[in-house]
Amino acid sequence: MSDVVLELPDTLRGELKDPLGPIYTDAEQLLSAATEPVVAVGDVVTYHLLQAGRVPAVAFVDEKTKRQTVDEEIREGISGFDRERTIDNPAATLTSELLETLRTGIDEGGTTLVRVDGEEDLAALPAILAVPEGASVVYGQPDEGMVLVTADGDAREFVRGLLRRMDGDGDAALALLD
Repeated sequence: MSDVVLELPDTLRGELKDPLGPIYTDAEQLLSAATEPVVAVGDVVTYHLLQAGRVPAVAFVDEKTKRQTVDEEIREGISGFDRERTIDNPAATLTSELLETLRTGIDEGGTTLVRVDGEEDLAALPAILAVPEGASVVYGQPDEGMVLVTADGDAREFVRGLLRRMDGDGDAALALLD
């Protein structure tokens, strides 16, 4: 089991309700606005990007959507990656294993599918810091669509501030991403 570096306290949950970028319902439109590399967080998001012909540089999946098991079509449709990793990451946390796997996946180049035993929802936050300036992070906004975040100064500053206010060691988390 990997060490939990950060845990999302209930007091910060409200700050994650609003999307960090524009919402798309069409993967091809989203991809036309996205810049490389693209990191995807979530089974449904990853599936739609793959169906639109793009294999994300790094994708995090946990075989769930809205706390329910994803359809077999989605589970089986997530393939075509150069590498696969399986990690543990409990709900509402960021573990050292998730952060290190994210960093390695981006640094290695090619494509990496990260299968998460637990929950991958918060992986979008460190991804915004780990990708190169201007790259894209895509995550799902329940019942609305896919959020496209450009990793720029504003998005990165918001995420740094949020990570520092989470329970745990924000500095250690940031160090693992550099």
